[in-house]
Amino acid sequence: MIVWLVLSPIVMGVQVREGFSGALDNQPPAATSLSYNSVLSVARGLRLVEAEKADTSAGDGEQLRTSFAQVGVQLAQVPRKEVILAAKHLNKLRTISNVSMAVVVAATALGGFVLSLRNIRPEFRARRRVERVVYLFLIAASSVAVLTTLGIVLSLIVESLRFFSLVSPKAFFFGAIWDPGFSSAGEAGVAGLFGLIPLLVGTLYIAAVALVFAVPVGLFAAIYLAEYAGARFRAIAKPALEVLAGIPAIVYGVFALVIVGPFLRDLSGVINGIVTGDNAGLVAAQSVLTAGLVIGAMLIPYISSLADDIIKAVPASLKEGSLSLGATQSETIRHVLLPAAKPGIAGALLLTASRAIGETVIVVLAAGLAAQIHYNPFEPMTTVTVQIVNQLIGSPAFDTPQTLVAFALGLTLFVITLVLNIYALYIVRGYKELYA
Repeated sequence: MIVWLVLSPIVMGVQVREGFSGALDNQPPAATSLSYNSVLSVARGLRLVEAEKADTSAGDGEQLRTSFAQVGVQLAQVPRKEVILAAKHLNKLRTISNVSMAVVVAATALGGFVLSLRNIRPEFRARRRVERVVYLFLIAASSVAVLTTLGIVLSLIVESLRFFSLVSPKAFFFGAIWDPGFSSAGEAGVAGLFGLIPLLVGTLYIAAVALVFAVPVGLFAAIYLAEYAGARFRAIAKPALEVLAGIPAIVYGVFALVIVGPFLRDLSGVINGIVTGDNAGLVAAQSVLTAGLVIGAMLIPYISSLADDIIKAVPASLKEGSLSLGATQSETIRHVLLPAAKPGIAGALLLTASRAIGETVIVVLAAGLAAQIHYNPFEPMTTVTVQIVNQLIGSPAFDTPQTLVAFALGLTLFVITLVLNIYALYIVRGYKELYA
C-alpha cells in the first residue's frame, strides 16, 4: 500500500501531463510544472466543491474560481479550459486509483488469510519463517543506506561530468580565480573563473585554525577527565560535553555572527588604539579567525569525548606497571598512556578534521564570501561548502556551468573527506586490534 501511495501520484501526473493539449504543450519545464500545479489546485477545488453539492458541470472558469474561494481554495488567476479538463481527468484517475488500491488490499488480505489457513499444521515451523522475514527486513534496511550513498555518488559523478564537458578539468583544479557569476563556458578567460584553488585554500586554512584551537583544549580536557577528575565531577562533565556536541551548527553560526565577530573586531580596535593610536579594528567581523575559533569550539566536545574513550581503553596494566616503577602520574600520562593511545587519538583527530572541512553554516555566517588567496587570518575567506550553497541558491536551471560547478565542488569535497575518514578508520581499527 505504501508503494501504491508513492507511485500512484507519479503515474497520474505523467498521464495528466501527456494529456495536455496545444496550449499547455511545448512549454519549457518550469512553465509545464507551473501549469501542473494549477491543475492540482483546480482538482482539489473541484473535489471540495462537489462535496458541497455545487454544480461544476458548466466549466466556467470565473464561476469555478468564485466557488473555490468559498471552500478555501485560492487561485491566482481564472483557470483555463484546458486546466479544468485536466483537473477533472486527474480526479477521475484518483478515484480509479483509490478503488483499485482498495481492491488490491482486500485481495491481498484475503490471500494472506487463505495462505495462513493452509499453513496451520503441526509440522509448520513458524519461528523459522519469522526469522527469515526479519532477516530479509534487516537486509532491506541496511540496503537503504548503501543505495542512498550510491545514488548520491552517482549523481555527483554524472553532474560533474556534465560540468567538465563545459569547463576544462585543468582550469577547474588548477585555476587561481573564482568568479563564476560573470561568464559562461566558452568565453575568453573562463578557465580561471572556475578555479578551485582559492576555495580549497580557504577550506584548509579555516579547518587548520579550528584544529589549532580545538585539539589542545579537547585533548587536555580528555586527559583531565580520564586521569584526574573525580567520579562525581566526571559524571557531570562527561554528559555535559556530549550535550554540547549535540548543539546545532546554526546556533554556533549565529553566535559567531552576533557575538564573536564583533567582539574580535572591537578588541582588535582597542589594542590597535593603545599601540598605534588608530582605533580601526584589525580583525574583520567576518574572518578566518572568527570562523576558525567558533568551529574549534564546536569540535572540542568531539575531540574530548573520543580521546577520553581512547585513553580509558588503554589496558590498566600499562598504567599500573608505570606507577609501580615509581613514575609520577604526569610521567605515566606522558610516557605510557599517550604513546599507547596515540594511534587512536590520531584517528579521532582525522575524523574531527573531516568534520571541520565539511562545515557549512558557521563558515557562511562567520567567514564571508571572499574567494581570495591570502594568509592573513584577520581577513575574510570562503570555502568549498559555502560556494556550493551560493551557486545553488536562486538557480532554477541545472544546465549552466555556474550551477553544475556545485556538483564538481561537492565531488571534490566528498573525495577529500572520504580519504580522511578511511585513513582515520584504518588507524583506529589497528589500535583496537592492538589492545583487543
